[in-house]
Amino acid sequence: MIHKIGFIGLGIMGKAMASNLLKKGFEITGFVRRPEKLDEIKALGIKTATSIPDVCAKADCVITMVGGPDDVKEVWQGSNGVLASAKKGALVIDMTSSSPALAIELYEKGKTLGLRVLDAPVSGGDSGAKNATLSIFCGGDREDFEHALPVFEAMGRNIVLEGGPGRGQDTKLAAQIVVGGQLAGMCEGFAYAKERGLNLEKFASSLKGSAADCASLKLYSERVLNNDRSPGGALSYLVKDLKNALLALEGSGIDLNVTREVLSNYQSMQDRGMGSLGTQALVWDYAQRSGIKKQGH
Repeated sequence: MIHKIGFIGLGIMGKAMASNLLKKGFEITGFVRRPEKLDEIKALGIKTATSIPDVCAKADCVITMVGGPDDVKEVWQGSNGVLASAKKGALVIDMTSSSPALAIELYEKGKTLGLRVLDAPVSGGDSGAKNATLSIFCGGDREDFEHALPVFEAMGRNIVLEGGPGRGQDTKLAAQIVVGGQLAGMCEGFAYAKERGLNLEKFASSLKGSAADCASLKLYSERVLNNDRSPGGALSYLVKDLKNALLALEGSGIDLNVTREVLSNYQSMQDRGMGSLGTQALVWDYAQRSGIKKQGH
């Protein structure tokens, strides 16, 4: 039975997820790589450790929720990483949106060390993390998945074992392809409505229950209406995920043209210093580019 959880990566998503685990009675010890976050974490009632070995020492389960594959390698590998520090028999779960190939590598290394390794990236943004309504896509062994279910159920609702190691990451990347196209379509719809002078509140309301209604509209329309560009999911993370998805398809012969175009738009914004904005900020970027073109004429 899992009681003590070590949590590495307490950013916007991780902090909310760890808080929900705490509410369900798990004992949480967290580790953050940015010391300025410590007081904020302690204020939530989460114990803190000063190193990865310390956070892993007594944990029945170790969860990582960091930025991307490079961050996962940093915290999992090496003499002071999760693989070397978790106690034998512990459940170790990477919930970062990362790489299928890396997930398989970590699973295989963990197995040789007597660890139970799962990849379990999530979808649902900051609101899903705060409300414990995340979708959780899991890859690994069924026995380990079932052992982890009470932990997952404290953080999410739609929890699926997608298959063996790496399949959670594959599912997340496939989901992000859907999300990327959906987001871009929503943003272009709002950009059109703005340019044509529609009442944006009426426009957003009119879409409810229509064929254009979608999760992106539910998650981000209020932010668009309030001129709020803060991240539910930072656009830099979508760029990272779409790049990883295309990388995973290299050599397959499949070319995802729409995904490449969506990635190009968001990559352009990131290159211009907007990577920390929310994905809905594409609405204003269309307007900005339109203004530049008009001035050019």
